[in-house]
Amino acid sequence: MLNIKDLTLHYGHSQILNGISMDASIGEVTCVMGTNGVGKTSLIKAISGTHPRSGGEVTLDNEALGVLPAHALAHKGIGYVAQGREIFPLLTVQENLETGFNCLPKNERRVPGEIFELFPVLQEMKSRRGGDLSGGQQQQLAIARALITRPKLLLLDEPTEGIQPNIIQHIGRVIEQLRDEGQMAIVLVEQYFEFAYNLADKFVVLRRGEVIKSGYRDTVSKSELLSLVSV
Repeated sequence: MLNIKDLTLHYGHSQILNGISMDASIGEVTCVMGTNGVGKTSLIKAISGTHPRSGGEVTLDNEALGVLPAHALAHKGIGYVAQGREIFPLLTVQENLETGFNCLPKNERRVPGEIFELFPVLQEMKSRRGGDLSGGQQQQLAIARALITRPKLLLLDEPTEGIQPNIIQHIGRVIEQLRDEGQMAIVLVEQYFEFAYNLADKFVVLRRGEVIKSGYRDTVSKSELLSLVSV
């Protein structure tokens, strides 16, 4: 579904990503790991279009993507759940979900029941403002909003950050279900090692803006992986 070759990214004159190559397949979770500051979020921003890449090639579903803005890539099937969630605090839960309608044909602009099956708390709080939700509830809303767009590729940046353990477990089960349904590729950036290790089919480890290790779960031992992502 996703293929990246020699991707580079700069912030001003500083080069953050140096020739990243990776891929992500439908029905798999590809986990991007590494210590703080190695370029994980920058990679997700480059894929989602929220920060333009400087060079390299990105292909989605066999279509070569130019350096497009985030809204154009959302229309092409990239769903993005940003670090920090970025929900609209003054809009209700229902209205936050409806912001995803812009990526859909007019006759498909509805919130499917499957969203509330995945996240029952959102059904209960449809009329509550996003800013009134807890951090864990906001994270569920952010993921649900991305799913409204029916993505081919779902990007998740630190979905467990600042979230209570029971919600982390629930989000893990949702990711497993989405993977097992086989309708999308999932790229997960995650610092919580056990959460990432238990979910991932494939690992991509970054250090100083470069890939230092990649491979499927059965080719990378847990101890080796932990040593690569530890400070």
